[in-house]
Amino acid sequence: MANFGSLVLRRAFNVGRRQSSTYSGTAATAGGHGGGIKLWKRLSFFVALPGVGLCMLNAYLKHQEESHEQPEFVPYEHLRIRTKRFPWGDGKRSLFHNPHVNALPDGYEEVAHH
Repeated sequence: MANFGSLVLRRAFNVGRRQSSTYSGTAATAGGHGGGIKLWKRLSFFVALPGVGLCMLNAYLKHQEESHEQPEFVPYEHLRIRTKRFPWGDGKRSLFHNPHVNALPDGYEEVAHH
């Protein structure tokens, strides 16, 4: 029984020999890829796309399990330092401000829950 390394080398050598004889006097025929396109197309449709779908489903279910409670505000001096105002809005909120998660320097905003 041949080991895996010699089998791979033997196949690589045989593939190289077949390719050189293909181009030796005749033009390459269309579809001479040995089924590689069909293999990758099938892998894309039957492995990759279902895998992406399963990952999306897993992320959605994990998101549904999470508790969406507001973290406790602790007024640490080194956090939320503002040396100058932001150039938009009232100048207190960052560009991607989320009032449920991001606190202002003096605490969370009062947000009406619906």
